[in-house]
Amino acid sequence: MSTSTGTAVPTETTDTTEFRSQLVAWLDENDLTPPPDDSLQGHMRQFARVQRALYDAGWSRQGWPEHAGGLGGPDILRAIVGEEVVGRRLAEPGPYSMLEVLAPTMIDYASPELAAEMVPKLLSGEEQWCQGFSEPGSGSDLASLSTRAEQRDGTWIVNGQKVWTSFAQYSHRCILLTRTGGPETPDHEAITAFFVDLDTPGITVRPLRTMHGVDEFCEVYFDDVAVDESRMLGKPGDGWRLAMDLLPYERSTCFWQRIAYLYSRFDTLVNEVKGIGQAVDSDMGEAYLALHTLRCRSRATQHRLADGQRLGPDTSIDKVLLAAAEQKLYDTARDLLAGSIELDDTAWRTEYLYSRAATIYGGTAEVQRNIIARRLLDLGKE
Repeated sequence: MSTSTGTAVPTETTDTTEFRSQLVAWLDENDLTPPPDDSLQGHMRQFARVQRALYDAGWSRQGWPEHAGGLGGPDILRAIVGEEVVGRRLAEPGPYSMLEVLAPTMIDYASPELAAEMVPKLLSGEEQWCQGFSEPGSGSDLASLSTRAEQRDGTWIVNGQKVWTSFAQYSHRCILLTRTGGPETPDHEAITAFFVDLDTPGITVRPLRTMHGVDEFCEVYFDDVAVDESRMLGKPGDGWRLAMDLLPYERSTCFWQRIAYLYSRFDTLVNEVKGIGQAVDSDMGEAYLALHTLRCRSRATQHRLADGQRLGPDTSIDKVLLAAAEQKLYDTARDLLAGSIELDDTAWRTEYLYSRAATIYGGTAEVQRNIIARRLLDLGKE
């Protein structure tokens, strides 16, 4: 398998159509086809390979600020790169989404020197990072987290446990939420974020094997882990604000990439259904309608982000639509490809099982609907 990425930088343009055509031409000319390794470790290696090629050619630096190693330009250029890369199945959406969740957070909250040093390592595939938010008993309710950081002579000592930490076993660093305030401090003002090296003594990572057969999630334990105060993101007590700023990124550009992936799976489903001589029925139409509705909503979110608007609770709508569309697609695959889920060891089985969590990960459907009801529709708490 050859790759001739060269060092060509895309021609400067603010025209998204021209930018996409340049990117498509470059991808057509450079062989980034994944190797025949469908393991999670293989996906992570392929993602790092793709990022290195995109970075060297200038594509993965588009839309990122120059002071953090980017080439500038509007944020929407990043969405186009992600859509093309993930839609072509050159990289899986899970690892790719970490870029859009964690790099903006580092740029917004780390010191300029730390962001300039670290963000290029993520964009180039040199490093992988993870997000240490959820805990046993503190998933969607982040304000109740109990992992604690205590200051001792200019160093913070962290003790606690995180869970459902995606790709932690392959990550070099972690954006970590901790509790730093005293018992009298309101929950939302008692949370502080740190950027932690995962090879620091006292950190233990344990992968979790889920029912879809992939150990994507991990438990991470912190036992007297020393973190220098220069690794604090923002100020003490800024952790809740950081988390609230991070979530809209999670539900904007990285959702756009996952939608591209789901569309590619929809096309595969159509071809497989036709291949067994089965008619494309109304269930297929409903799945397409759900995907199209999601894409329209997400496109509007992308343009609001590109216009510099601050995203907020309205992205909960995107999350609810994504979960519904993803589950509808895989329910349709189960119904139309007889036995593909129950009897055959195929990608459809793995992805169907993973889709069951779509209404849980990134904030449960119940929590998202409550946010929509209370903060967007002003329906109160009842």
